[in-house]
Amino acid sequence: MQYQFLESDELFTRVKTMTNAAKQAAATAQKQAKKEDKLFGDVEKPINVPPLPAGFKVEVPQFDVSKRLNKLPRSWDLPQELYKKHLPKYNVGTIYRIQELLNAGEGYIGQTVTVAGWARTVRDQKNLCFIELNDGTSFGGLQIVVEDKIDNFGLIAKANTGFSLKVTGNIVKSPAKGQLIEMLVSDPTKHEVVILGQADPEEYPMAKGFQKPETLRQKAHLRPRGNFFSAVTRIRNNLAYSTHVFFQNNGCLYIHTPIITGSDCEGAGEMFRISTIFDNDIKKIPQVNGKVDTAQDFFKKEVNLTVSGQLQVENFCISMSNVYTFGPTFRAEKAHTHRHLAEFWMIEPEFAFADLFDNMEAAEGYVKFCINYILQNNMDDLQFLDQRVKPGLINYLKDIVSKDFIRCSYTQGIDILLNAQKAGAKFENSDIKWGMDLNSEHERFIAEKVFQRPVFLYDYPKEIKAFYMKVTDDGKCVRAMDMLIPQVGELIGGSQREERYDVLAQRIKECGLNLEDYGPYMDLRKYGTVPHCGFGLGFERLVMMVTGVENIRDVIPFPRYHGSAEF
Repeated sequence: MQYQFLESDELFTRVKTMTNAAKQAAATAQKQAKKEDKLFGDVEKPINVPPLPAGFKVEVPQFDVSKRLNKLPRSWDLPQELYKKHLPKYNVGTIYRIQELLNAGEGYIGQTVTVAGWARTVRDQKNLCFIELNDGTSFGGLQIVVEDKIDNFGLIAKANTGFSLKVTGNIVKSPAKGQLIEMLVSDPTKHEVVILGQADPEEYPMAKGFQKPETLRQKAHLRPRGNFFSAVTRIRNNLAYSTHVFFQNNGCLYIHTPIITGSDCEGAGEMFRISTIFDNDIKKIPQVNGKVDTAQDFFKKEVNLTVSGQLQVENFCISMSNVYTFGPTFRAEKAHTHRHLAEFWMIEPEFAFADLFDNMEAAEGYVKFCINYILQNNMDDLQFLDQRVKPGLINYLKDIVSKDFIRCSYTQGIDILLNAQKAGAKFENSDIKWGMDLNSEHERFIAEKVFQRPVFLYDYPKEIKAFYMKVTDDGKCVRAMDMLIPQVGELIGGSQREERYDVLAQRIKECGLNLEDYGPYMDLRKYGTVPHCGFGLGFERLVMMVTGVENIRDVIPFPRYHGSAEF
């Protein structure tokens, strides 16, 4: 029997799970993969989401909360004052942030300030020079008007896009449409323009005009200067910030889980090996019986880069209650698709004295908070992305946060798909039956077409889920849940963890795993066990959803993937 595991809910991948037979099979598969060196393709076939059959309607499923651990639902919402990000109160030296000036409205009019940044445009009109200066803190730049009274006006007028400048001038009300203020540089005794760095217009690779994201990836060190990637970066920053705001203000401790792990990995791709003994000269590598002698390595055993922090964060949950980890994870898959990276970030909270109901409430609250946070703090960036990347993005995000997420059991979901198929829906995978692992087309159909809002699908058959998920009373399912988002598919995967020692031991054996490999994990069930739950979210997937960007390589500063570790 083959078990599949969500890349967003990966405790299974962080513990030593390989039996001798599994190790031998993995070694054989690895040799075959090296021989064939097959890659996932760059161009993926679009996911087929069939339209809703005419007249097909589904009642909102009833959600049985009678057996929930905590009788009353918990609101994970936060006070409105936490939805607005406070601007920095302090500056480095005497430099003012352009974002601060633009957001202040008329507050700085009449004051002399110093700004610094990079020229987006430079226009010379005889006795005046117009410069749009941007320092990356906001989508819009500050227009600077330099009069020819300034001593180095001739040099300033010859500046081009990409020049770095430090400018001191007076903030005045702008006569131009579309901007409230501008800077006037007119008094040679008080004002100045200092050219800090030049950029040859014949060579500067970030000239004005639209450049495709694929092109920008080839100059990742400069792409933050452009509108597209700077907008994505500011949204990514605020999504990270809002993540901490949400969990910290909901009583969760931030746990720094290790990047280096001694655990084997099965079910979610290869792991990156860490070693200090490998040498170009194979003869110098210590060996035992034809294999690398890892006992002579730095950690005296095989160690790898982590694929998840969930195992360690769960240890803290069963000691310190609600916790979360937010850090880099690594996957050595030879995948060239728009959804795969070798290095990415994961957000993994874990809640003590909580069950699947609490888990879904927390996940819904988190996603809504993050989206609302971006709607309030990054509207300029969203408007640009709405125009250039994904038309309708802002309304799409507003629609997500305006509705309650649906709770639909896996069994109810299968019934919906079967009834839709009878009504005429055409799925590429038409062999729909209870016990199957749903495809993206099925998940998106339920969220996008049937309910037209995010959906929690829960209580999956235990045969297609990980061993550590809590078994339901009927013994057929586990208390797992996936958050399905319209136009996206799965965004979050999570579960209530199995806290019963005997049941967990039985599940480990059922999955053909070695119970002896789980000593520390089983100890959590021996010494003061408690009901607990958690979920995992790939941070880049969240950034893709909020920005409308389709390729994961365009939402991370320096993408790492098979064959590419540039910049």
